[in-house]
Amino acid sequence: MTDRRDDDAKPSPSVWRFARASRAHIVVDAAAYFELMQDAMLQARQRIFLIGWDFDTRIRLARGRRWWNLPRRGRYPARLGAFVVWLVKRAPGLEVRLLKWQFGALRFAFRGSMIVDLIRWWLNRSIDFMFDSAHPIGCSHHQKIVVIDDRFAVCGGIDMTSDRWDTPAHLHEDPRRRRPNGKPYGPWHDVTMMLEGDIARLLGDLGRERWVTAGGRPMLPCEPQAESAWPERLVGEFRDVEVGIARTRAKYYDCEEIREIERLFLDQIARARRFIYAESQYFASRRIAEAIALRVAEPDPPEIVLVNPLTAEGWLEQTAMDAARVRLLHAIAEDDHAGRFRVYVPLTSGGAQIYVHAKLMIVDDEIVRVGSANMNTRSMGLDTECDVFIDASRPGNGHIVPTITRLRHSMLAEHCSLSVEAVGDLLQKHGSMAAMIDSLPREGKHLAPFALRPLTDTEKALADSALLDPERPAEFFEPIERRGLFRRGGILRRPR
Repeated sequence: MTDRRDDDAKPSPSVWRFARASRAHIVVDAAAYFELMQDAMLQARQRIFLIGWDFDTRIRLARGRRWWNLPRRGRYPARLGAFVVWLVKRAPGLEVRLLKWQFGALRFAFRGSMIVDLIRWWLNRSIDFMFDSAHPIGCSHHQKIVVIDDRFAVCGGIDMTSDRWDTPAHLHEDPRRRRPNGKPYGPWHDVTMMLEGDIARLLGDLGRERWVTAGGRPMLPCEPQAESAWPERLVGEFRDVEVGIARTRAKYYDCEEIREIERLFLDQIARARRFIYAESQYFASRRIAEAIALRVAEPDPPEIVLVNPLTAEGWLEQTAMDAARVRLLHAIAEDDHAGRFRVYVPLTSGGAQIYVHAKLMIVDDEIVRVGSANMNTRSMGLDTECDVFIDASRPGNGHIVPTITRLRHSMLAEHCSLSVEAVGDLLQKHGSMAAMIDSLPREGKHLAPFALRPLTDTEKALADSALLDPERPAEFFEPIERRGLFRRGGILRRPR
């Protein structure tokens, strides 16, 4: 790894490594991501390494393109499964490695043509597909990473699977939002970061280590090459920046516990002077809630705006995460004397929720952070996670502030049906993000304040126990009184 400073190679409670990126770009929503990834994979020369929570070989990567309209020599399949086979046949010497969480592996048999794709992959020596079960009971492999030739990489929240494709318009009804079986699904908002340079090799090192942990044969790094797979039509919004990597991993045999992501959340929340803008699928972490409570209790607290989905997907997630969110928000409100912590949910023009799967945080327009980790307890200590961030305080990164400002404005513009320029003017007029959002009409696509619903006694008890969202794997087997959202020694008071 080149350009790595001695102090960056030392262990840190909140950062694994820093490395330079010649280019970086935040990609918003999976419509753009899938097309850009197809462009990138077309340029792969040595290895495509895909790491994810889930893959579905039936998805179409480029829904707006018509391959039959391309010149005959430029035609290629749109479906992920067929596209991967086509790639390795087209480029001799190219290898593809895919690592997916083991849970749900049997469901592949019920995903129609996917079982045929997996057989085709298995029969091709250039393709290796492996399930990751190297974690304690109750944990999951949750990273979403792509590394191509150790020169181009992606890290964020988007999996190459069904129910992900959507555009920033998040139309109330969009006939293009359909599962491979033809059934429609709702609007979906997501974010990831594309990276080029030394940081890609570092993410490759992380992936290769995980591959071996999951039971795969060791992989050598790719040979250095001058060109990267960066999509030609993508102009990187960040140039020549230092990028940090943070991880979560539960203790498992010889693998030590890693809680860098939790520490990074606490450090970055504590650092905010003016504001934090964040998007997360969940809000259920006791430690993050305590950090926010400390900040809003200050005489002059920073503004904190969190964008969440209206409700989690699935009965188990709703039971574990939704009730915990309500309990934590009530507890924080007792310290929030200035009303500086606000939670909003994005809705379509027809009032349906836009599901937030993004994991994004912006602090004072000086830090932008994207990854796989949610603001829930699992992401702090149970699941394997990976976040990347760019910090203006790091050497050589001072030029990034205007770019992060525009990114934050663009996220607010997407959710509020505004132009990026209008967001800047309205923020200046109203003085805060919350004041701007509250001033807008509740028509069209918009952000609505999250309403705290009443909980039943059973929901309160289940949320307080953190039974389904413990901080460490061992807590699955500990008495309830030893753990939970309001454990002894915590600063949050149990709301009545």
